[in-house]
Amino acid sequence: MTRLRFGIFLAPFHPAGENPTTALQRDLQLVEHLDALGYDEAWIGEHHSAGSEIIASPEIFIAAAAERTRHIRLGTGVISLSYHNPLWVAERMVLLDHLTRGRVMLGVGPGSLPTDSAMIGLNPTDTRELLDENLDIVMRLLRGDEPVTATTRTHRLIDARLHLRPYSDPLSTWPSPRWPRRPARDWRAGTASACSPSGRRSPRRVSTPSPTTGTSCRSGPRRTSGASTGPRGGWSA
Repeated sequence: MTRLRFGIFLAPFHPAGENPTTALQRDLQLVEHLDALGYDEAWIGEHHSAGSEIIASPEIFIAAAAERTRHIRLGTGVISLSYHNPLWVAERMVLLDHLTRGRVMLGVGPGSLPTDSAMIGLNPTDTRELLDENLDIVMRLLRGDEPVTATTRTHRLIDARLHLRPYSDPLSTWPSPRWPRRPARDWRAGTASACSPSGRRSPRRVSTPSPTTGTSCRSGPRRTSGASTGPRGGWSA
């Protein structure tokens, strides 16, 4: 029988006016404490406005948390992929994969706050399609050695390729009731599918249908496939 696993989603929420330095240190101490308690994973979000969720880069937070922990897996919950150059997102996650020795997990979404997308000139209703385009590029970069040339409405890539190959093996899927967890260190590619300013609808799938999403704010899986490129282990993303 599979062991029951425990994790936490850390937005995080902080009262307006609280000292941000103190709040961030407390968040790091919480992840450190969760690692000591034997929690399996922690997910950290990305936000740029509204004042209560003050982590602008989950990747930077994960890098700091990884140095304080030894076993807990650390995920981006989520990177607002519609806001970013997909090449740099893939590069940063591969770097974290090496720094954490395979403990990093990649979760992506379209971005949930209209006040975030407005500051970079994006219409919140367009971020879902941009997420699809960017995630396809990220997966192509992670799964193969061929250069990627692509144009989206916000970025243009010309013969783009990763500076490093992943530490792990980016080939598996998000665990769900429909798809049992694969062996340890599987690759998981998750996209936020129930919390979007463009409405509650599943993102375009890579190769197989995703499970039905619920009414709560949670992530839905995207299955991936391809040839192994990483030297060992397996990524969660």
